[in-house]
Amino acid sequence: MTGAGHPDDDLPPRAPPRSALTLRLWLAGFGVVFNGVAAVLCVRAGLTWPAVLLGVIVVGLVVDFACVVHRKRRGDPG
Repeated sequence: MTGAGHPDDDLPPRAPPRSALTLRLWLAGFGVVFNGVAAVLCVRAGLTWPAVLLGVIVVGLVVDFACVVHRKRRGDPG
């Protein structure tokens, strides 16, 4: 059976797909660090309300981070 192969036989192998969960994990981690540092700097500068707001954002990002880790361990696709 010559010449009757699959049309993709001549192409290089496909790259593995990128996971949207992995991107979300990285963004949540960056957000926790960035907003956490900003909250500490606001506290040190005496800016109470911005520090509280940033702290609430950090808590939300930590929850998101935990949810993504749980989904990745469970084996959910991207």
